[in-house]
Amino acid sequence: MLASCGKKDAAPAQVIYKGPFLESENVVELLSDSARLHIRLTAPLEQIFENGDKLYSKGVAVTFYDKPGKLIVNTLVGKWCRYDNATKLYTMRGAVNVANVPEQQHLNTEELFYNQVQQKIYTKDSTFVRVQTPTEVLTGYGLTANQDFSRYGIHKPTGTFTLAEAKSQGK
Repeated sequence: MLASCGKKDAAPAQVIYKGPFLESENVVELLSDSARLHIRLTAPLEQIFENGDKLYSKGVAVTFYDKPGKLIVNTLVGKWCRYDNATKLYTMRGAVNVANVPEQQHLNTEELFYNQVQQKIYTKDSTFVRVQTPTEVLTGYGLTANQDFSRYGIHKPTGTFTLAEAKSQGK
């Protein structure tokens, strides 16, 4: 005869999967209004999570168009991006570049936020930014701009150089 201690076997532990439930390659998303293209997002890999958050771990490019949807106004490019569905906020990291095509303005930074609802681009106050225009280079910490990067402000400017001075300093 065999006896047992009366201890019942414990139920197996439940493992909750928190990874993406959908993964797509070579993604092209078009956002339009009244049959006019406003935003085009492209990415080599998109992972979508159960709560609607998205991860672009291999980079992302977001292109903004003018009101008729014909001309490119602005581009955002980053090596990594996360979209928070609850706040409609994109967080881009890794050699982030913003380019206002008509104004020939370029922004370089390591981290940038794009708020889709407010149509604003911004960084933390501690994030270094470098803006190049056709005539000068502006550097500083923290930036707030409108979606098309036609108007911007650097929170803590550290320098303004003419383009010729910046090139001679190796920047």
